[in-house]
Amino acid sequence: YSSPTVVRAAMREGDDVVRSRSLASLRVIGTVGEPISPEAWQWFHDEVGKGRCPVVDTWWQTETGGVMITAAAGCVTPRPGAACLPLPGVGAALLDTQGQLVEGPGEGLLCMARSWPGQALSIWKDHDRFRQTYFTTCPGYYFTGDGARREADGYYWITGRVDDVVNVSGHRIGTAEIEDAVAMDHEVVESAAVGIPHDLKGQGLVVFVVPKEEGVFHPSAVNRAVAAGVGRYAVPEKIYVVRDLPKTRSGKIVRRLLRKIAMHDLEGLGDLSTLADPDIVEELIALVKAQDA
Repeated sequence: YSSPTVVRAAMREGDDVVRSRSLASLRVIGTVGEPISPEAWQWFHDEVGKGRCPVVDTWWQTETGGVMITAAAGCVTPRPGAACLPLPGVGAALLDTQGQLVEGPGEGLLCMARSWPGQALSIWKDHDRFRQTYFTTCPGYYFTGDGARREADGYYWITGRVDDVVNVSGHRIGTAEIEDAVAMDHEVVESAAVGIPHDLKGQGLVVFVVPKEEGVFHPSAVNRAVAAGVGRYAVPEKIYVVRDLPKTRSGKIVRRLLRKIAMHDLEGLGDLSTLADPDIVEELIALVKAQDA
């Protein structure tokens, strides 16, 4: 049971790292923490799971108390990159920005229509904040804070945190869509897309890319991948090729920091000691400043 960040890091080291070890005892392998790109999913399945272990990507939150949407091993046919299906009894729903229920295939705010075992009941000594955060955006529903897309057969794809949706010239683009497109380039280990203010478009996209091999990756490959995978309207304004991304110790990318660095807003970066590699922040600040000069 690992995270997409760890999977991508293993991919970067090369297949021999995995192939040199016996993985015969593995029966099921899983991921958690953020959406996994189809390419990383396929590598995890083929190289770590040897094509025989079900890949169980799990969508859940601390607040949900357990897994909510997944490809339950042996029960649900997995789909590379998809969160897959709600567990029995989980009332997943999509609502549009006006709070109307989205029926059938579509995209919207991921919510829960009814209670479930393990659900958080409050925040310690701050119930008003709990109600405001989870139950006011979509009255009558638990709002997860994530956006999602649902296919005709009910499979869900997580498109990213709703506050990570970027509005480029009227096009609402989930940063996860951009990162999935970039991940199709086999020379990319991982990437992170953020939105910054733009005078004409409202918002523009900025992409930070970690290549497998430094010094040989050209940023134009990102433009081609995004144009092909999402559309020309989503091509980034700026691309930064970097050594690494700021992550928490559990492996989650801290996009808030990337957004501030891309905007040259260096006030209030917060406590960097909680990062896995605090030094990467100064490195990124210097790189962005030099490239934008």
